[in-house]
Amino acid sequence: MTKPTYYITTPIYYPSDNLHIGHAYCTTIADTLARYHRAKGEDVFFLTGSDEHGLKIQRKAMEQGVTPIEYVDKIIANFKLLWEKLHITNDDFIRTSEARHHKVVQDVLQQIFEQGDIYKKNYEGLYCVPCESYWLDRQVEDGKCPDCGRPVETMQEESYFFKLSKYQDRLLEHIEKNPEFIQPASRRNEMVNFIKQGLEDLCITRTTFDWGVPVPFDEKHVVYVWFDALLNYFTGIGYGADKELFNKFWPANLHLVGKEIVRFHTIIWPIMLMAMGQELPKQVYGHGWLVVEGDKMSKSKGNVIDPLGLIEEFGADSIRYFLLREINLGSDGNFSRDALITRINADLANDLGNLLNRTVSMIDKYHGGVMTNLTSEPLEDVDKDLLEMAKATVANYQTAMDKMEINAAIKDVWALISRTNKYIDETMPWILAKDEAKAARLQLVMYNLAEVLRIVAILVSPFIPTTSPKIYTQLGLAVPSEFLLADATWGGIPTGTKVAKADPIYPRIEVTEAGETVIGNVKKEAPKVATVPKAEEKASGDNGEISIDDFAKIDLRVATVVAAERVPKTDKLLKLLVKIGEEERTIVSGIAEHYEPEALIGRNVIVIANLKPAKLRGIESRGMLLAASDGEGNLVLADAPDIKSGSKVK
Repeated sequence: MTKPTYYITTPIYYPSDNLHIGHAYCTTIADTLARYHRAKGEDVFFLTGSDEHGLKIQRKAMEQGVTPIEYVDKIIANFKLLWEKLHITNDDFIRTSEARHHKVVQDVLQQIFEQGDIYKKNYEGLYCVPCESYWLDRQVEDGKCPDCGRPVETMQEESYFFKLSKYQDRLLEHIEKNPEFIQPASRRNEMVNFIKQGLEDLCITRTTFDWGVPVPFDEKHVVYVWFDALLNYFTGIGYGADKELFNKFWPANLHLVGKEIVRFHTIIWPIMLMAMGQELPKQVYGHGWLVVEGDKMSKSKGNVIDPLGLIEEFGADSIRYFLLREINLGSDGNFSRDALITRINADLANDLGNLLNRTVSMIDKYHGGVMTNLTSEPLEDVDKDLLEMAKATVANYQTAMDKMEINAAIKDVWALISRTNKYIDETMPWILAKDEAKAARLQLVMYNLAEVLRIVAILVSPFIPTTSPKIYTQLGLAVPSEFLLADATWGGIPTGTKVAKADPIYPRIEVTEAGETVIGNVKKEAPKVATVPKAEEKASGDNGEISIDDFAKIDLRVATVVAAERVPKTDKLLKLLVKIGEEERTIVSGIAEHYEPEALIGRNVIVIANLKPAKLRGIESRGMLLAASDGEGNLVLADAPDIKSGSKVK
């Protein structure tokens, strides 16, 4: 019997810099779904990779005096290290710089060109280099990219164009007939509205740089990075090289992408496929962003979090669990260190870890570690309730996971864990152990506890994959090569199985006054996130001296004050709207006794741009102004009157 197949992809990540916790979020979701479908017995292909071409990469490489491939090679090594540390089980890692991918892109381009869907003309228009996106005048406001908010550039060059407009009506019809094609529904509505405004033909080649796939029918041109990148989903499953593999897995079941690139995957990609005569993917899902303390991650804001540091401190399964449990797929989610520690302590240490530790300890104490499956022992109502909930949890879990409601599936499992902890309090094994007449009853209770844990281990294996083997090992069970949902039925622990008592799988985390975490008896430093010490704190050392490395963390920028007003009911605070380059932000500063608001407008001041946001009188302040005080009531702002806003102070 042929297994059902499941093909899942992440976006291929752009190696302009190392990955952050937001990228880890997307890939963890995809890995969880891949593991779940394997647990269902399906034949899974999971693809991720790197999108390495384009003007942005070429410029970055030139800045560092290296070739583009030398530049990306180092970053790709870190990508792969992160996926290894997160226990990502991708079947392939596609790099768009590989020869196998170049051949796919050139073959597809040649096919579409020969059938008349590509033509040449001069292009003049707007282009966002960071996003590698073309925009129409009507789509751009104040010269900024509508996706990332950064300035667009005017491009003028000879180009080849792909006839997107030819397929507009056909694409709309497909979306209307297949509402599951774009999910969640909010993303589908956005795309339908975008298409109905009218699709322009897409410029798909460039001549102003050469870091890309050469166009087979005109060697002066390289392929536009998005036309190139989207075809990775074909390269990874052997298009043009392994017909059997390609036919087995195409069309893809799921393209999982961030919401900012849904447009490319639901307009450009399906029209490319239509032009090729290929089936469209079954679903494109645009997940939300991961924000930090309520603010989108940005190097300029100093709130980019390195997932490798978190994994080193807390362990991969803890990070995976938090990302999956805390955030509803499709919505933006907030990352907070405090919330992470709270979730680990409450769910992993107190609930799951404590249940396993108590169960194994009691079996070891009362029965010499050996379990007995007493099928003849009558069940009491409390037992029936637990068994029925275990069965219902497996069913509810599968329903939720099939609908990609990962958060709901986890909640179902943890409800069973909580119920089982309560079961211990209701059955009171310590009382049963004192009555020889209750010996069989005690054995039944112990078996029930262990059996719930075995089923839980199977259900959580897609989320926290290194935890499930630890549960099996402590229960005295052989760890399977794959955890299968078919085994999540009652009665899987054979009589005579002996537990193996060990340390708690999730020791509680304590946080010292210095911000260090103590996990078990091991003290770990907090991960390095770009922040600036409070003014009243010493950065390092008893004498307040800091190293050059400490100083390098402080991002000083020139900012132009564009608006200023007094904060009501205060004598000292001014609310300033400043512009740092193209970015606007609010800063609350205690300078009202020294400066009138109107005197500051248009002034170039110096700010600490990567200071952690703080709320003052209910206003979020993002940054700090530099000023000098003589201690006698006189204060003067540091300024840079002739320096461009956004310039870095060195």
